Parts: sequence; C-alpha cells; structure tokens
Amino acid sequence: MRTGRPVAAIVLSAEEETQLRSFASSRTLPHAMVARAKLVLWAAKGQSNTEIADRLHYTKATVGKWRQRFLKHRLAGLYDELRPGRPRSIEDEQVAMLLNRTLSRKPKAGTHWSVRQAAKASGISKSTVHRVFQTFGVQPHRTRSFKLSTDPFFVDKVRDIVGLYLNPPDHAMVLCVDEKSQIQALDRTQPVLPMGLGYVEGVTHDYVRHGTTTLFAALDIATGTVFTECKPRHRHQEFLAFLRDLDTGVPEELDVHLIVDNYATHKHAKVKAWLANHPRFHVHYTPTYASWLNQVERWFGLITQRAIRRGSFSSVKELIAKIDAFVQHYNRSSRPFRWTATADSIFEKIARLCSRICGTQH
Repeated sequence: MRTGRPVAAIVLSAEEETQLRSFASSRTLPHAMVARAKLVLWAAKGQSNTEIADRLHYTKATVGKWRQRFLKHRLAGLYDELRPGRPRSIEDEQVAMLLNRTLSRKPKAGTHWSVRQAAKASGISKSTVHRVFQTFGVQPHRTRSFKLSTDPFFVDKVRDIVGLYLNPPDHAMVLCVDEKSQIQALDRTQPVLPMGLGYVEGVTHDYVRHGTTTLFAALDIATGTVFTECKPRHRHQEFLAFLRDLDTGVPEELDVHLIVDNYATHKHAKVKAWLANHPRFHVHYTPTYASWLNQVERWFGLITQRAIRRGSFSSVKELIAKIDAFVQHYNRSSRPFRWTATADSIFEKIARLCSRICGTQH
C-alpha cells in the first residue's frame, strides 16, 4: 500500500514524445539533458520516482524536481536555468560580426581563421573568441572530406547493398570483399623508444622500405569474422585465387553474395567467366566513389590503426606474420559491425549535402 502525497501523472503529446525520444537517443546533447528526457519518458509510462532514481542513479528528490519542472514548463523546463555571474563583456552584435566574418570571409594571409587572427580582426580577446567558437560549433581549423557518387545507378545499388545488410537472404553468406594494396614493410632506422610515465613512444621520422604486400579480405557481415590472404601482387590472378579459396571455405549449401567495388580486377573477363561457372556466387558492385558502403573498409581502418601504421617490420615476411596474428586474435572475439542506416536515410543525408553545395554556388 502506497503512502504519502500522490504523484501527478505525466501525459505527453505526440510531438513532445517524439522530441523526448530524440533527446534520449542523442549522442551529442549533454548527458544531463539525455537523462532528463529518459526520466520524463519513464514517468509518462507510470514508473515511480524510486524506480527512475534507481535506473538513473539519482536521488528521489532529484527525480521529483525534474518531474515537477516538466509538469510546470514542459520541454523548456528540462533546460538548466541561467545562473548569476559577471555581466557579459561583449554585445550580441559583436558576436554576430565575429561569426559572420569567420563564416563568410577568409583571412588575408591564409586559408582559414585561427583564434588569434579572429581576435585581432574583431578586437575581442582570444579567450572570448575561443568560447564563442566552442559555443556555436565553429571549427575553422578543421575540414571534412566528401565525394558525391556520379554512378547513374547509385540509387539502385544503394538499395541493393543496404538491403543485404538489413535483411540478408536465407541460406546465404554475405561477404564484403576488397584488397588493401601496397602495404609497406617499413623498418625504423633506429630502435623504437618505449612509452613511459610522462612521455610517449618515440620513433624515428625516417625508415627503410623492405617491400610490399597486398591484403585480400572478406568480412562475414553475420559474424564479423574476416577471412584474409596476403599476396605479393594485386592482379586478377590473385583475386581469382582468393575467390577459389572462398569457394572452398564456404559450405556448399550456401549461396555467396559478394560486395565489391568497381576496381578493374574485379571485372576482368576471366573473373566474370569464373563467376558464370559458379552460379552460387552473386556479385553486388558498390556505386562509384561510394566505398563507404563496403563494411570491410571499416575493418581495414582497424587493422591499419592497430597493427600496421605504428609497426616496424624488418621484412615482408614479418609484416605478413603480424597481419596474420592480428587476424587470428580478431576472429577469436569478432562481432559484426552494426549497420543501422536505411537507404532512405542515406538519400536524405545526400540531399542535405547537395542543398549545402547548391548554397555555395555564385
């Protein structure tokens, strides 16, 4: 039997529930705002203050405070109240002029603004410029690369490949296949200085080249397991040999769906002939300039970061041995990459990018 003052029920409108769910799943909002959104959603479902406090590791008084704030002010009540402090030293017009100059113009002697340059040009202190940049998410020192696909069948190919990721066919294995070519066996000219307390690992800026290898890889999207082979060259002969090994390794009762890019090796006449003679193999080509659709590219990033980029190898044989060791260790605890993007969400993102590009035209 409950005792004490009854808790007022929270009833959400459809718009409020949508907004709160967006807040609760956000990875960019402050943690406190995410937690408050979850608090209100759980309260609307009838959970008690005690249950919510246990889930969020809050006190019951804190849960009650934000429940009342929402009941009184709705969504606006979840934001922190303004706190007293020293009056602002710059006016809104100065902030607007600073942002407008940074976003619309380049400095006379450079490609982008630095905090010092912006402070000098605007007459505002460096620390204030830094805070304004942080507040509005302005990062003139950074760039982000992009490349729009020019493939005339872009939409069809995206729907095809994303469909395989989100709803893979029965009695089939979906493999993301590609090659990482020209991996260099680089050996530092002097011994690596180990990391210690207060200082980082030290390596020489120069190195000796001992040759290269090409890493062929096939990522099973269902398990995250990777099948790899290192070969001395990157031709259709090596790709065919890799396909033959895949044919041997995959159980005969399963179809094989290969996701590959448009590299000439993958479309060689002999490769096409081999595929025609092995009807259980189905090839799905990624759109031009859209290698990001191939999940094995993400795995190539992992092995580069963890096993290759900072390695020192006295021979190609040692490089291959280190790659094989990494693959074996990775496969023992492999997990599939979580693909959540739908084809429509990809198209919406590209549409937003295109609209931004159109806005830059003069």
